[in-house]
Amino acid sequence: MKFLDEAKVYIRSGDGGAGSVSFRREKFIEFGGPDGGDGGRGGDVWVEAVNGLNTLIDFRYQQHFKATIGTHGMGRNRTGANGGDVTLKVPVGTQIFEEDRETMICDLTEEGQRYCLAHGGNGGFGNAHFKTSVNQAPDWANPGLPGEEKTIWLRLKLIADAGLVGLPNAGKSTFLASVTRARPKIANYPFTTLHPNLGVATIDEREFILADIPGLIEGAHEGVGIGDRFLGHVERTRVLLHLVSAQEEKVGKAYKTVKHELEAYGNELTDKAEIVALSQIDVLDEAELKKKTKELARACGKTPFQISAVTGRGMTEVLRALRDIIVENNAEEKPAKAPKLRHRDMVVSEDGTDEDGADDQP
Repeated sequence: MKFLDEAKVYIRSGDGGAGSVSFRREKFIEFGGPDGGDGGRGGDVWVEAVNGLNTLIDFRYQQHFKATIGTHGMGRNRTGANGGDVTLKVPVGTQIFEEDRETMICDLTEEGQRYCLAHGGNGGFGNAHFKTSVNQAPDWANPGLPGEEKTIWLRLKLIADAGLVGLPNAGKSTFLASVTRARPKIANYPFTTLHPNLGVATIDEREFILADIPGLIEGAHEGVGIGDRFLGHVERTRVLLHLVSAQEEKVGKAYKTVKHELEAYGNELTDKAEIVALSQIDVLDEAELKKKTKELARACGKTPFQISAVTGRGMTEVLRALRDIIVENNAEEKPAKAPKLRHRDMVVSEDGTDEDGADDQP
């Protein structure tokens, strides 16, 4: 399955059904009066965050979603049926934007959250609705209101506890493969990783999710290499693990290159907790290892971990450091009730129930 983290979609809600103009015609009933029913309401377009999805690939093959229209009203006071809703099922962590790609409509961060993207049109009143003491035979009815249509953008930001950053060939995919069951592509050439990978790491009976993104190079924020478009997938993480390969001639410069790209990207990535590790140390002797460790410590202002995914050296210590930061951040977050998502006058809670104070008729 291909990884797709952005998709453009056209949606349209259903039109409301028209009201009916009808009069009661029965034998021996001379003045039956109007009996035209109301039209049905058009279907809505919803978006829902579901479990089991980690890509927007489904929207590569279908970009148009239209709800059905409401049925017209009929005689004998028969109200038309409401149109069927359409639900876009997306992965948890999906953001919905307007066509300008800047105005956010909603951000679905929890499983089961739903949001009404386009409201169906109200059904029109039939002529029976307009009967009064002074107008006992109205011969008109309301048409149904049109539905809404728009083009939206879906943007996926993976939800992980820790993110791996670094230059290409810094050992990020090897690290992920050694501590999780993920099997990313590993090879001895740059940009082996072309899309983010997720894995679940376990340390001391605690689990947390790791996200590996393609490597950054100098000028990534300007589109050099793969660019920085995948940095959005580590925006939601609580801690970043910055890997610097011991095979780099100048490990301090390698660290500062990636740090500069994170600063240029913004979105508070540089404010996140950071753990720095010198990876692939199995290729160095002790003297060279000590020299590069000091150089990296001067660049980052802290003592880096020394790790090797091949021999397992230092891996447990790094995982425990990641776990401690994640547990601490989770403890600081106050448990709060999931916010209600609003669409005009409709309020939709997480369990799918709605409180709609609007009249169903125009």
